[in-house]
Amino acid sequence: MSRILVTGSADGLGRAAADSLLSAGHDVVVHARNQERAAGLDALAERGAHIVVGDFTERDAVRRIAAELNDAKPLDAVIHDAGGWSGRAVMPVNIVAPYLLTALLRGPRRLVYLSSGSHFSGRPSLAGVDWRGESAGSYADSKLFVTTLAAAMARLRPGLLSNAVDPG
Repeated sequence: MSRILVTGSADGLGRAAADSLLSAGHDVVVHARNQERAAGLDALAERGAHIVVGDFTERDAVRRIAAELNDAKPLDAVIHDAGGWSGRAVMPVNIVAPYLLTALLRGPRRLVYLSSGSHFSGRPSLAGVDWRGESAGSYADSKLFVTTLAAAMARLRPGLLSNAVDPG
C-alpha cells in the first residue's frame, strides 16, 4: 500500500480522507497545526497513523516537517488539505506551505491540492499579495494560486500526477 501525507487532517475533509485511507490499508501520516489539535488524532494514531505537528503559518515549521518526513520512509502521495478561509493565515497556509512542502519533500509521485470553485473569482496578479500573512489574504486568490501550482507541477514534472480538486 501507499504512504500518504494528509495535511490539515485534524478535522473536516482532511480527517475524512485520512480515515478512509487508513481503512483501505494505506500507511498514513496525519498533520495537525499544534499539540492540542494533534491530541484529537489519537484515534487515527491508534489505527497506525503517524502524526506530524507544525503550524503552516510558520515557514520554519513547514521546513521542519519536510525534514522529518524526508528522514522517514518515502511518501508516495501528498494531499494538501490544510487551509484557512479568512484572515492573516490565508496565504501562508493555503499557498506558501503547499509550495514549500512540494519543493522540499522527496519522492511523492502524486500531489493533490485542495482548491475551490472560488478560484474562478481569484485575481491572477501577484501585485500586493502578502505572502508572510501580516495582513488578511484573499481566499479566492489563494485557491487560484494553488490551482496554478498544481498545473505547474504537472508541467514541470511530467512523471508526477498533480491535481487540484474542488471538493464542493
